Amino acid sequence: MQIWPGQPYPLGATFDGVGTNFAIFSEVAEKVELCLFDDAGTERRIDITEVDAHVWHVYLPSVQPGQRYGFRVHGPYDPSNGLRCDPSKLLLDPYAKAIEGMASNDPSLYSYDFEDHDKRNEDDSAPHTMKSVVVSPFFDWGNDHPPAHEYHDTVIYEAHVKGLTMQHPGVPESIRGTYVAMGHPVIIEHLKSLGITAVELMPVHQFVQDGHLQEKGLRNYWGYNTIGFFAPHNEYSYAGEQGQQVQEFKQMVKALHEADIEVILDVVYNHTAEGNEMGPTLAFRGIDNASYYRLVEDDKAHYYDTTGTGNSLLMRTPHVLQLIMDSLRYWVTEMHVDGFRFDLASTLARELHEVDRLSAFFDIIQQDPIISQVKLIAEPWDLGEGGYQVGGFPPLWSEWNGRYRDTVRDFQRSEPGVLGEFSSRVAGSSDLYQHSGRTPIASINFVTAHDGFTLRDLVSYNERHNEANGEGNNDGESHNRSWNSGVEGPTDDAEINRLRLRRQKNFMATLLLSQGVPMILHGDEIGRTQGGNNNTYCQDNEISWVDWDIDDDGQDMLEFTRQLIGLRRTHPIFRRRRFLQGVVHDGLESELPDVVWLGVDGKPMADSAWGDPSNKCLGVFLNGSAIPEPDARGERIVDDSALILFNAAGNGVEFTLPSAEYGEEWTVVAGTADAIDIGERFAAGSTLIRPEFSLLLLGRKHTEPGTPTPGADIRSASISEAVDKPAAAKAEATPVAQQASSVAGKA
Repeated sequence: MQIWPGQPYPLGATFDGVGTNFAIFSEVAEKVELCLFDDAGTERRIDITEVDAHVWHVYLPSVQPGQRYGFRVHGPYDPSNGLRCDPSKLLLDPYAKAIEGMASNDPSLYSYDFEDHDKRNEDDSAPHTMKSVVVSPFFDWGNDHPPAHEYHDTVIYEAHVKGLTMQHPGVPESIRGTYVAMGHPVIIEHLKSLGITAVELMPVHQFVQDGHLQEKGLRNYWGYNTIGFFAPHNEYSYAGEQGQQVQEFKQMVKALHEADIEVILDVVYNHTAEGNEMGPTLAFRGIDNASYYRLVEDDKAHYYDTTGTGNSLLMRTPHVLQLIMDSLRYWVTEMHVDGFRFDLASTLARELHEVDRLSAFFDIIQQDPIISQVKLIAEPWDLGEGGYQVGGFPPLWSEWNGRYRDTVRDFQRSEPGVLGEFSSRVAGSSDLYQHSGRTPIASINFVTAHDGFTLRDLVSYNERHNEANGEGNNDGESHNRSWNSGVEGPTDDAEINRLRLRRQKNFMATLLLSQGVPMILHGDEIGRTQGGNNNTYCQDNEISWVDWDIDDDGQDMLEFTRQLIGLRRTHPIFRRRRFLQGVVHDGLESELPDVVWLGVDGKPMADSAWGDPSNKCLGVFLNGSAIPEPDARGERIVDDSALILFNAAGNGVEFTLPSAEYGEEWTVVAGTADAIDIGERFAAGSTLIRPEFSLLLLGRKHTEPGTPTPGADIRSASISEAVDKPAAAKAEATPVAQQASSVAGKA
């Protein structure tokens, strides 16, 4: 085999069409061996002799895509000083573009003896660990281009590659649970018909199956246990693990892009799968432990952990920052993804112990011409001191708004004293984001996510039911802000089931009519249940997978969700690019404010009503004639006006519609209780009895004199016109057109 010096950049294994360059960083290494494996598992070791600025590199002209490889790093082993080099452990390439196999829980992966932790274990781990794989970078992207939906037009769908596709009857059994299935036409058609503009995929970076879960017959389902920041997870591949997962992932992205759907990745750069000091040596620990991980200052044998997983990456070192930035750029430029959601992002911001908005990570993101242009979403908390940072991230960033989730849940279960904060959340949470110069798009609004109850379970359970996790039902969140609607779990009581469906619709309508960016958890649109399990991280089975056998309530929920997404898409008043101010804007020909908060008497909410903890009702007037921001072409936006009536009380309430200055006539567009016909019209000042736990949306056409025809260039139908399409025409419509029309029925 010919061995050439090679180059120190790029890091990883880079095939150039002829041979492969290998480069790996280790400041502590005294010797590095490149290990090549054939199909039989036979190992050949090659000394890497070239070193530039702590980057060890070599070029092998004969190495082609599909070659399995790893590294052995020789150097000091002194855990008390944070040094853990161990050449008996085969190490993954941190820059591996594909990874084959899955690490077992074999003792050889650990550098200590299980019976005597002070005794070294120098058994060879190669037969029991994962292998890096050389891949071909070449792929026919055709005319692929990012959909590039603006944030305020975005509707995010949080999905799991396996969980979404594993039980879909329209997906061939042989490909279920794979990237191929995620890009299958029936999955894409569901997303398109729903009105989704972006899928946020739960972790697809190569992760590890935890040994303690395997011992209990469970599996890491969520995937928040990354070991390969460049490699698509191999268990989601249909054809194989020697680079096929890369090709399949690219094909999935290409198919979603063709459907005008963006791909956002949930990424876990805050920690790795190697765990704490008792964890296995798989990659970073054995390459250069002290350069990659945050160690306790006065006890370097232990890891400083703000993630609850055993370790945290050391974000202030140049090579960790380079690893993350190179990974992000790779997924954008080579894999064509459109954005990232950063798990436990507060950890990424930590310089020492505090969360610092101006940390090196944020600085380098801000300056990067590629990464700064994609969607960046933070999960703005971690487990460390001061880690809850909702509203604390800098410009360019949007955030999972945990305050939105908590407040909407409390309001919809009739908790007292939350009306004021509820109005702030519905209006885009300016109290959290305006101070940093951000706009409503900074708020990723959600009611449910993978971590916690599904929407159906939120209205069906008071308590978690996590017995299947094998932890004595002590895992998962105990304070869920849920209400079971009268009975814990499944019931044959028709009244309770009707109430549960109504409350699910209340949550979904609130989410989709709020300012900000809505995120829907996969399956919530069809009433998915996890049987009350709110921590399904280890349930890679029917508990977590979406059940596509949809009952009547599920079909009802699906049509309702389509309707509300369609209304949001066609009406800018529900997706403003600037915060509502509650003022009359000059030059917009409307003498009414952009938003008015109304009491049940139809008049602006009195201070006493805001402060009344027993008040569970709210009216919201959104003025379509008072949208000060222009559209993408710089033209004035004119929209219909909307009136939303919220009743979170446990009894029926009489609402009076506002006076004629707000609109002489209102049309019922959507609602969550069988009380009023869709399309029914009411004059100003009319009174309506709204049932307990219900929501009603009414609309009126824009009729300001001297203005353009209402939204002729921005929507297919006015709010009031949308309800007039006959059911027969609706049935014949395409799924996309379907969304702009209302579901026939009552509200």
